[in-house]
Amino acid sequence: MAMALKKKIPGIDIVHIHTPYMFHTFITASLCDRFSIPYVLTPHGTLDPYIYNRHRLRKRIAELLFQDRITRRASAIHFITEEEKALAEPYIHGAPGYVVPIGLSVEEYCGRPSKGILFTRFPELKGKKIILFLGRINFIKGLNIVARAFAAVARKREDVHLLIAGPDDDGYGEKVTGWLKEEGVFEMSTFTGMLLGEEKLEAFYGSSVFVLPSYSENFGIAVLEAMACGLPVIVSDKVNLWPEIIEAKAGEVAPCNAEAFSRKILAVLEDDDAARKMGMNGAALVRERYSWPEVAARMIEMYASLVPPDP
Repeated sequence: MAMALKKKIPGIDIVHIHTPYMFHTFITASLCDRFSIPYVLTPHGTLDPYIYNRHRLRKRIAELLFQDRITRRASAIHFITEEEKALAEPYIHGAPGYVVPIGLSVEEYCGRPSKGILFTRFPELKGKKIILFLGRINFIKGLNIVARAFAAVARKREDVHLLIAGPDDDGYGEKVTGWLKEEGVFEMSTFTGMLLGEEKLEAFYGSSVFVLPSYSENFGIAVLEAMACGLPVIVSDKVNLWPEIIEAKAGEVAPCNAEAFSRKILAVLEDDDAARKMGMNGAALVRERYSWPEVAARMIEMYASLVPPDP
């Protein structure tokens, strides 16, 4: 990699480096410095205080050896939300920050699926108000909050069902199963594993509300997908998209606790008109701000502002 980059970088106008603390970050930034090539660094959430302080000693060694210098010399730090930029401010050593989000191929989410594959596989979902979690089954996603919030909702409504879709990280699903059994709602819950294509669209279109109570979430692509399908969303105030969701009136935001989430879920389930409006607002937000053509134009604008003019 080092030899290939040494040959390639001198002929490049600008370099975009993804993720700090890695070998490719060190060697690429070093070569950019040697050949006076501007570079952009995307931290991918590593400068969120929740993540920044994990394994702090290990990271501090890397910072002293190379990472602080790389961050300080970057032509720009690329963030994907305004919230990420604000949270990272203490750790970027004065480097300029630009915000350009991740995009979606919006047209892939516009057509309501009709095959019913998911509901054939999981007939217990039919006729229920589905509360959807879609993402990695991982400690950071707040699935303990999901389990307890759903239990509180289920004690007030018998027509609800929890759908948990996503890959299991390191057997964490066993813990989630344990919480659901403790709350007495395991029989009202379904784990589907990873959903792709038509089945994933069916989960979005067939659900009543999408929930993501993460303890830290740099962006939340599944939140965008849910909104693109017109599904109202409820996220924690640690999901960095939350200001945009509130501004667009596309969903609700709650702190990371089960009681707050259960109240928000019940409010959405009990007001169909409000839920419909949230869904419409979310779909409009994704079309206007997160389509790939819109995102690409903003990325090009960032690059153009950083490349020195021809002599």
